[in-house]
Amino acid sequence: MYALTLSLHNLLRWVVLIAAVFAVMRAISGWLGRTAWTPASAGPGRILTISLDIQFLIGILLYAVLSPVTKAAFADMGAAMRESQVRFFVAEHLVIMVLALVVAHIGKVLAPKAATDALRYRRAFIWYGLTTLLILAGMPWWRPMFRLG
Repeated sequence: MYALTLSLHNLLRWVVLIAAVFAVMRAISGWLGRTAWTPASAGPGRILTISLDIQFLIGILLYAVLSPVTKAAFADMGAAMRESQVRFFVAEHLVIMVLALVVAHIGKVLAPKAATDALRYRRAFIWYGLTTLLILAGMPWWRPMFRLG
């Protein structure tokens, strides 16, 4: 169960990252192209937040139930904090990704509420850009890029 869930979490990170980049690019093109904001303009942000929500649920399942890394870390938190890779998964990854989730949801709510179309796209760009940076900062780049099984 652990290996399957970890593989799913690993593959979904690419979906989330692609969704984040797409949301940023759509916001830039709408902002610079002076495009009218339509209900479809909120779509990339919606896709980003939904993919992040799913990824978060799988990550919490790994963190709280399935991961031998976190189980061992919770048994001796002092030792876990001294090992950089263990500390990354027990503390840093969790905090950074929760921040990315919150920032994406803030952008999804605030962007459509702006007074003008240009401001809507600009807000989307700022919030989704911050989300993308947080996601990039919180990804374990030393782990295999694609893990199956």
